[in-house]
Amino acid sequence: MPPRIRRIRAVRLYFLPVETRVPLKFGTETLRAVTCARVALRVADDQGNEAEGWGETPLSVQWVWPSSLPYERRHEALKELCRQLAAAWLEPLPAGHALEIGAGFLEERLPAARDRCNQALAGNPNGPGEPIPWLAALVCNSPFDLALHDAYGQLAKLPTFDTYGPGFLAHDLSHYLEPARDVDCRFGSLFPANFFVCRRPKRLRAWHLVGGLDPLEAGDLTGQEPQDGYPVVLTDWIERDGLKCLKVKLRGNDSEWDYERLVKVGKLALDRNVEWLSADFNCTVKDPAYVTGILDRLAKEQRRIYLRLFYVEQPFPYDLEAHPIDVRSISSRKPLFLDESAHDWRMVRLGRELGWTGVALKTCKTLTGAMLAACWAKAHHMPLMVQDLTNPMLAQIPHVLLAAHVGTIAGVETNSMQFYPAASDFEARVHPGLYRRRNGNVELATISGPGLGYRLDEINRPLPQPALELQAG
Repeated sequence: MPPRIRRIRAVRLYFLPVETRVPLKFGTETLRAVTCARVALRVADDQGNEAEGWGETPLSVQWVWPSSLPYERRHEALKELCRQLAAAWLEPLPAGHALEIGAGFLEERLPAARDRCNQALAGNPNGPGEPIPWLAALVCNSPFDLALHDAYGQLAKLPTFDTYGPGFLAHDLSHYLEPARDVDCRFGSLFPANFFVCRRPKRLRAWHLVGGLDPLEAGDLTGQEPQDGYPVVLTDWIERDGLKCLKVKLRGNDSEWDYERLVKVGKLALDRNVEWLSADFNCTVKDPAYVTGILDRLAKEQRRIYLRLFYVEQPFPYDLEAHPIDVRSISSRKPLFLDESAHDWRMVRLGRELGWTGVALKTCKTLTGAMLAACWAKAHHMPLMVQDLTNPMLAQIPHVLLAAHVGTIAGVETNSMQFYPAASDFEARVHPGLYRRRNGNVELATISGPGLGYRLDEINRPLPQPALELQAG
């Protein structure tokens, strides 16, 4: 009989601060530091066997909670929600597989925990002053969900991604997903494993992030850049890492700047045999005409660059229900991928109705949610990408595992080595190919063993005292 997680016995929550070596611009804000929430869950199965699982996610405030509110108020609110979630995960749970438990938590307990936290913060004069967004709540829950999936693999003594089939899950996908009304699609007798690639690849194409503040050539340097032995300008990154895929961050509120940025990066890419570009507007665009204008001008004036543009990522505000914009004018020109909006499979379904063509998955919205969204999208012939949240340390490993198993249009975005490479020094000693891109790829061969394949005992990273440590009563 496969194991079932019966109870969570204990939870430990750590906050690991990381500073960037160079700034990363997100829409209208700039990231210079991030707190990674790391979680350990000790679980027990029906027979009383116990195992410990780990998960980690950067609490990227600027991405999950764009606002004019002071950064530190939002930051502290996210940390407080993590603390409250730690207590919520210790409450009695229905027994089952990590995916089953995680899906139930997303539907019922996470909304309740966010509501409780928002109510408590509303009564605090030092609180943020507005409710925590759902995207931020997903990110706060993600390290707990990842730890649960890792713990299940530890109990089963198998890689976690080997446990998403009928021998382990009590319900098929029809228990969780509903198809679109306009297609003949049924989820009965199908499981997540049915949507995985036949064999996990040993390496993935690596997408490099070209931030809005990144210098492109030596002439862009100001003299204030770090002298730490890592590249700074884009041309040096391309040469050192053999990059073939570049994701270009744009402003979304300055069409001339955005067009010129795409042209500058595109010309450098053409000269250096880069294969693909993507354009990321980070939810700042209000009208599809803004994007189509840039695309049409690019097609007319820079045809070779236009042809290298693989897809466009999330131009519009991420709340699709509040902003139900018909995007077919864009997706008729280039594939258009949901990112921030792809909270879960229901939002993917709504996005498809509005004309979005693909989905950019992120483990920071929970592995459970990403898995179910991937299955829904693939069943409806929507292509996938797996995008980064500048994942360092442990966060990098399930991130690339998801991309390797669900299959993407071209590899995986991975950029923590650009912005805080030293943060992953301990992990890189065990998994060198995951934290340094070579020949345009990252290597997955070192990920092995039960659970999510971290090989924690070998990494042996010293941790601070937990920010919170709780045990079940």
